[in-house]
Amino acid sequence: MIDLTLFLAGVFLLTFLLGRLFEKVHIPWVFSSLIIGLGLAAYNPFKEITTSSSFQFLAQLGMYFILFIIGFEINLSEIRKREGFIIKTTTAIILSEAILGTFVVHYLFSVSWLVSSLVAFSFATIGEAVLLPILDEFNLTKSSFGQTILSIGVLDDIFEIVVIIFATATVGLAKGHARLSISLTIAVLVSLFAFAYFLTRWKHKANIMKFGGVESFFLFVLFFIFAFVGIGKFAGAAALGAILAGMALKNFIPQKRLKLVDSEIRTMAYGFFAPIFFLSVGLETDMGYLIHAPLLILIVVLVTLFAKMVPSYFIGRKELGSHSSIIMGIALTVKFSTSIVIIKLLMQNGIISSNLYSVLIGATVIFSILPVFVLSGLLRWWKFNYHSKKSLRANKS
Repeated sequence: MIDLTLFLAGVFLLTFLLGRLFEKVHIPWVFSSLIIGLGLAAYNPFKEITTSSSFQFLAQLGMYFILFIIGFEINLSEIRKREGFIIKTTTAIILSEAILGTFVVHYLFSVSWLVSSLVAFSFATIGEAVLLPILDEFNLTKSSFGQTILSIGVLDDIFEIVVIIFATATVGLAKGHARLSISLTIAVLVSLFAFAYFLTRWKHKANIMKFGGVESFFLFVLFFIFAFVGIGKFAGAAALGAILAGMALKNFIPQKRLKLVDSEIRTMAYGFFAPIFFLSVGLETDMGYLIHAPLLILIVVLVTLFAKMVPSYFIGRKELGSHSSIIMGIALTVKFSTSIVIIKLLMQNGIISSNLYSVLIGATVIFSILPVFVLSGLLRWWKFNYHSKKSLRANKS
């Protein structure tokens, strides 16, 4: 009988082989594990393995490490330069999709206005963990343009945290202990932000700390990642904790150590954890609903595209140019963020139906794949070539 280790060996080999094919058409290799997951969602002879606590734990670690890299890649000085544009764009696209999504959920699934808005706001957020490898594949991560897209993706976590608080309150009301849930959530979130803030303020002290060799310094970094994630779990905000850990350490550890963190953690995240994470994304898809509810999924996809593309284009064209604003709008349609946890929470507590949950998961999978193919084609067609020192107005049309 195949155990977890042999199963992962097969997954890594298939990911490598399919990844080589994807790279030839400029698709991130890591999406090959997502395709494998979709295949196993249709027919899974390894269900005992993929539903085991060990596999689920590795998949969660994959998400946390990728989110840590996102936080670590964020350039706060670049965000401050364009904070007005980033805040305006984030607010516009989140509200646009949330308002339209509320009407869709309410009328198509006969859900109350309150729950419909809660689901719509959670689904409107951006999947940073999926967005990062896409930007990496096209060498956009460190460019001003890529930083803007990532910053919008991270800033939307503020909306996501508000949704988490409301979701916790909704479940708490159903269980009869809302007040305690909200108090705990607020206390944990304040602690996370305070911890991150004080780390950035103590950067001068980090320069005199003796971290020792590479191994001991690596343990120091792992401590902070797991500490932030562990604290965040108390409020259902482990993903935010991972992002804040990256942002805090980026502004705390000595400059000479930054490259080490970037290379070592990135290698471990992409080389080991990310394939397991994306495999789990595919496995969570209910292929039965994808087959029997194509019209519902199509409506959700079209509404999402409209809600993301229109504000991105009209707000971004003066700042970025027409082509760049279109690219940004498509990139921001990427899903599979921690909002899926909120949707699961509502479904498990009987607040939304399994039908609605499955349709949202199906649309999420589409938005984990579709932007890759569209971006790949448009970037080559328009001959985009952003570099880290190019301005956002490069390639303006």
